Amino acid sequence: MTGESSEGLRVQAAVRRHARNRAFAEVEDVISFVLSAPGVQEARAQVETAETVLGMELCARFQPFQDRYDQAVRDGDAARLTGICPGKHGYWGRICVLPDGHETSMQEPHWGRNSDGQPIAWVGRAPDDW
Repeated sequence: MTGESSEGLRVQAAVRRHARNRAFAEVEDVISFVLSAPGVQEARAQVETAETVLGMELCARFQPFQDRYDQAVRDGDAARLTGICPGKHGYWGRICVLPDGHETSMQEPHWGRNSDGQPIAWVGRAPDDW
């Protein structure tokens, strides 16, 4: 390989990296713009309120699952932890403490505590679940 063709390959790779980075930056700008729209912010606030209310309503019924999860974490009980729902919303600081499969077997939403320690319930998945 000659120095000239090696240099050309490096330039092509740099151009591809630059184009990819620019495309990602543009996508992030569009997403930020959409998420900051007043209607989206209002809908988000309504969903968060509903999740908090439902979390509180289900607290008495699901608190034993939280207690078992907390105990498994303290004990390092990997067997018990692997039986817990993989549903989590890391971005929002949520971990579902119900048994794996609860959405179909129990037909229940995800339930746990948020990063502030408050009970919260949610349905569906977040991108970090995918």
